[in-house]
Amino acid sequence: MRRTSKLTRVAVGVASIALAATACGGTSSDSDSGSDGSGDTKGLAIAYDIGGKGDQSFNDAAYAGLQKAQKEFGYKTADIEPTEGETDADKEQRLASLAKQGYNPVIGVGFAYGPAMEAVAKKYPKTTFGIVDSVVEGENVASLVFAEQEASYLAGVAAAKATKSNIVGFVGGVDVPLIHKFEAGYKQGVQDTNPKVKVLSQYLTQTAEEGGFSSPDKGKAAAEGQIEKGSDVEYAAAGLSGQGVIEAASKAKVWAIGVDSDQFKQAALANYKNSILTSALKDVGGAVYTLAKSVEDGKPLTGVQTFDLKVNGVGLSESNPEFAKIAGLSDAVAKAKEGIIDGSIKVKTE
Repeated sequence: MRRTSKLTRVAVGVASIALAATACGGTSSDSDSGSDGSGDTKGLAIAYDIGGKGDQSFNDAAYAGLQKAQKEFGYKTADIEPTEGETDADKEQRLASLAKQGYNPVIGVGFAYGPAMEAVAKKYPKTTFGIVDSVVEGENVASLVFAEQEASYLAGVAAAKATKSNIVGFVGGVDVPLIHKFEAGYKQGVQDTNPKVKVLSQYLTQTAEEGGFSSPDKGKAAAEGQIEKGSDVEYAAAGLSGQGVIEAASKAKVWAIGVDSDQFKQAALANYKNSILTSALKDVGGAVYTLAKSVEDGKPLTGVQTFDLKVNGVGLSESNPEFAKIAGLSDAVAKAKEGIIDGSIKVKTE
């Protein structure tokens, strides 16, 4: 009989990814992984979303979680890149291959893995699967979801406090419900802070296959267009494409707001770091590590696992020293964070 899973929040540390799993939901009924017969101890495997490793954002955050698990548990791990123009069948084959080889857990990084995850999890009931940014039903599946709208609200507060033109921009990678959450929270944070500020919004593509999450040139062009219209703060929720937004902001000497990881600290963005005011954080690495630890402890998580502001699953970075120099910014963000946590501020998702 299946153990009933509850919607739970697992405490995570956004900044360090060093976290302790607290309230855990259901557990898989059988935590033994598959095996390829090699005798090797195999642990966490992740399959990347579009953009792959090196995006300085979403996928790299997942990789940080894998690295932490590998170091702590001392087992063999795997991380697999996506291919251009791949189908659900390709994703299904990738996940099945990892499970067949004996990796446990196997995590699909991104909502695009939903259909493949649902199919494969049924075929490998002894393997724990995880999916980031989507909910997939299954006895042995953990759905790792985030309150992106809450971090984006804080980013909106920062944008409203930092703007001098009263025009700020939002660039979404793909026009899908997940990215709508980023936009909705950002707009609400801006308007609640200063109703006089106008938000310019643009989505790069309608589908991920068109490169919305993997085309810095598209991000750069979109940001340049908004900057020409007066925007002096640019926030992108666009994966690898966000690098183009940051580059455009730096060139125009306006502020950029990063996403998912603390992009002020990313080595690949060092040339633009002084233009990155803050980043809306999403502890994908912490979630990945949490699932790996639960499997290692013999109590694999299943069901929906929600990472929100209350448990530091999302947040806002303050790494750039300029953040503290903007009048009223730190206090406004702290007050907004308190309001979201105590429920006095209800953040929209659309």
